[in-house]
Amino acid sequence: MLCVAAGATVLSLAATGFTLDWTHSVERVRWWERWQVGPDGLAPVEARLKGSGAGMEPPPDATFRDGAWWFTPQVPPQHQVLLGASGATGGAWRLCADGTCHDLPEDRGPLRLWAAAGCDGGSDDPQPDQPGHRADDGDTGQPDAHEPAQPGQPLPHQ
Repeated sequence: MLCVAAGATVLSLAATGFTLDWTHSVERVRWWERWQVGPDGLAPVEARLKGSGAGMEPPPDATFRDGAWWFTPQVPPQHQVLLGASGATGGAWRLCADGTCHDLPEDRGPLRLWAAAGCDGGSDDPQPDQPGHRADDGDTGQPDAHEPAQPGQPLPHQ
């Protein structure tokens, strides 16, 4: 199950996969990722971006088709993914699973995604200090999602 927390609100989605898309806060281009939900956590399996620059250059193995750079992120499954919002994009994170899309709120602090048997805050609920941090507040000094990552390395977003 995919769990999404925004403040005190928790959304439970019985999904084995989902997509995330958003507008990059500096370059103002769309970024899209497809993720799988599994027993080891959340794993990005495909990504595409409509442009490059400001720390979002496509990796060398990316292919350009249909107006975007497509690639496979080289990142291990994450225990949790934190999504921040700078407020500079004019748009929210969009999460789609099983044919339904959700615009995630930008005004409730970081959004938290994780995989669990239940989303009630039980033992499957990851702690904030676990790997999987993503931020939308400019350059965080961390590698972008398309850069190779070491196991357990956070996965930030710009």
